[in-house]
Amino acid sequence: MIQPTVGFIVYGVHKDGLKDPMGAPFIDETIVRDSKAALTKAGLKLLDHNVVVATKEEARAALKKMKCDDSVDAVVLFSGTWVWAAHLVGAVRDFAATGKGVLLWTHPGSQGWRPVGGLVMHGGLLEIGVPHKFVYGAAEEADTVEKIVSYARAAHLKNFLNMSTLGAFGGRGMGQTCGAADPSQWMRMFGVDIDSRDTTELTRAAERLPSQKLQELQPRLQRLFGAAPESTVVNERSMRLYLALREIVEKEKFDFYTIQSFPGLGDDYSATCFAQSMMLEDGFGTSTLGDFNTALTVWLLTKLSKERVYYGDLQHIDKKTKEIKIIGDGACPPSLAGKLGPAGFAEHGIPTEGDAGGLSVKLICKVGEGVLARLGRVEGEFRMVVTRASIFEPPHEKLEQRLSECGIPFWPHGFVTAHCDLEVLLQHWTNEYACLGYGSDLYPALADFCEMSGIKPVLL
Repeated sequence: MIQPTVGFIVYGVHKDGLKDPMGAPFIDETIVRDSKAALTKAGLKLLDHNVVVATKEEARAALKKMKCDDSVDAVVLFSGTWVWAAHLVGAVRDFAATGKGVLLWTHPGSQGWRPVGGLVMHGGLLEIGVPHKFVYGAAEEADTVEKIVSYARAAHLKNFLNMSTLGAFGGRGMGQTCGAADPSQWMRMFGVDIDSRDTTELTRAAERLPSQKLQELQPRLQRLFGAAPESTVVNERSMRLYLALREIVEKEKFDFYTIQSFPGLGDDYSATCFAQSMMLEDGFGTSTLGDFNTALTVWLLTKLSKERVYYGDLQHIDKKTKEIKIIGDGACPPSLAGKLGPAGFAEHGIPTEGDAGGLSVKLICKVGEGVLARLGRVEGEFRMVVTRASIFEPPHEKLEQRLSECGIPFWPHGFVTAHCDLEVLLQHWTNEYACLGYGSDLYPALADFCEMSGIKPVLL
């Protein structure tokens, strides 16, 4: 889980202890102190600028400091009192050109004239077209702090993506039309370079692995699954593929990746279910079938959430009860297993989707609150659909029936209640995959990321 770094800059003309006609300092140092403490407590790392900014020279020095520090994801410009906006906006505009975030925070209250300083800056930045977020609220208000934290997390994601690399193993899987990528668009929109490798490199690397590597993996499998898989050629290939995949992703410095899975690798060597499950467990953003949009969605959720991320088919949707069953083809991080369905081993089991077969994961996702999301494209325009969701476990006495409904009971199941109008969701959804992330705080961060990155958000 990420920890964004924000520069904290207080601005205002009447500073350095200057008092109003009633004898109170214009800038309330207690409010400033408590506001910084609230952000730190909420998980942000603050880079504090110790000069209250009022002049062009002070603004230029403060924003240059934040601009040149690669650890800074965004600046929080805190209204201390009123200000001459023209003294600040040039330096803010220059800072914003880096792609880092700009947030104006105005703490309410009549004393000190903070709203005047906040609004004149907000209006000035709107006038000259500098993207920013304007937050009006007190440090003791949870929703105020959440807005700032969500924005900072989104800024961190946007900055990280810039000059990152997405690896693609193989080509398009299962004839997918709705997951393909235009490398030029990805570079223009996100600063992401798409690099590719043939899947034959994976099979060669897998077969080169010494048996000792497989033995070293066994204690971890015992912890995650309660047992090691049966010793067979098919199972060994699945484990070798996982170790080879991790080795190559790290060697090539891929920040996230997608893999064709089948046709090709799933026919010639092994299905990727187990390998993908373990890479998700290791915290890698990934997808199957060469689906670039799912890969980025999974990466975003993985960075934002304290839990691992599950992507699978929207296998059944009940519009009346708002229940959705997410069933992945054998791939799911084992740590998401709930009490009702602990993580275990199964087979891929579908010969038409990979004759080689392979080890897969079976489980039932644990109870929690989170989001369903997926990035997609409509006529070349990126958009992301996001809805809040509750993950539940069916009653024990109905479990066997619920697992058998799809005809493949041994694949991982996530039972979800969506908090939206499912008809609206269906009309906007752009793929059969759903990406499930745990954490109620994911929703606002994804919304902010979309706005910052030029993605059209569909927030349900």
